[in-house]
Amino acid sequence: MALRQIRLLGDDILRKKSRDVEVVDDKIRQILDDMVDTLHNTENGAAIAAPQVGILKKLVVIDMGQGVIKLVNPKIVKKEGTQEVVEGCLSIPDKFGKLIRPAKVTVEALNENGKKITITGTEDLAKCLCHEIDHLYGVLFIDFVTEYLH
Repeated sequence: MALRQIRLLGDDILRKKSRDVEVVDDKIRQILDDMVDTLHNTENGAAIAAPQVGILKKLVVIDMGQGVIKLVNPKIVKKEGTQEVVEGCLSIPDKFGKLIRPAKVTVEALNENGKKITITGTEDLAKCLCHEIDHLYGVLFIDFVTEYLH
């Protein structure tokens, strides 16, 4: 396990597209574990995507208090409704803004063992899934902000 450096706004890697993971192996599991450690050693973090730690692979880790979710090659396959949310980002410290996200999303991915899984998230989990999957395509929440809060 290792802590990874969180990349901050202005780092070119945050605007690049990540690559699909071809094989879920021990190396990928190690990166996911490092991402969990990094997330757990931050303040106010609910999730982190691989580009935020300098890795252009489609990997996301979420921990919103109900256990860790590790996603490999996640993609949103269904969106429903809308909700106004407030978001921040570990890569953009101390900036928060309002934006519109889907109220419910369904995501297909692989788990850390390479098995196909489907996750449906509503409210905060839906927001989080959208935010982190956006990172995999070089998209940041500030691209959608309707109002900055500070």
